[in-house]
Amino acid sequence: MAIVQREPTSHIAMTSNTLLQPTEIIHLSGISWQTYENLLTELSASRRLRLTYNRGTLEIMVPSPEHESYKKIVGRFVETLAEELEVKIQPLGSTTFKLLELSGAEPDECFYIKNVKFIKGKKRINLQQDPPPDLVVEIDITSSSKNRFQVYADMGVPEIWRYDGTIFSINILRDDKYIAVDQSLAFTNLPLTEIADFLQQVEEKDYLELVSDFRNWVRSKID
Repeated sequence: MAIVQREPTSHIAMTSNTLLQPTEIIHLSGISWQTYENLLTELSASRRLRLTYNRGTLEIMVPSPEHESYKKIVGRFVETLAEELEVKIQPLGSTTFKLLELSGAEPDECFYIKNVKFIKGKKRINLQQDPPPDLVVEIDITSSSKNRFQVYADMGVPEIWRYDGTIFSINILRDDKYIAVDQSLAFTNLPLTEIADFLQQVEEKDYLELVSDFRNWVRSKID
């Protein structure tokens, strides 16, 4: 559903809360950067809401329990890979990343890997001077992250892992656009598209059992 209008920030916040109950996601057009900033502040207590801003268009989403389950497991897979490969990472979850006056997004999960040394210990990330996350995770069970790909491209995020409930894809930034590939930049030389097989088992297996199975798979590939 698209709403094309300009309204005072407080009214937009109230309208969004009402509309989000049945729809889980809405789009607002003609939204100023200042309105986006104000909404981030006003809705800070309702962090179930996820905001994505791109050149005047605002998407507001309420993640479902199903969505949160998949994002948690993929995030845990990333951490398991780092543990087994002895790679240093810094997970920053759904941190809000912004390009001033242009765009802002909150990934489902994100990780600093190659650039971890540049943000270690920082309490705030400023994309005007700091690098973007090396890896972003997007779960598209109830919504599409395709609209957010442009935001991440503007920020220079080199890699996005996307899962839509069936297909798991690794997307690499090339010439300001993302293309699906077979090999991850963050964790090279592993057939990580096979993660889809593990995600198909999320509703059948216990969480820790699935993580253990994935860990054993990683070890078998390393050996």
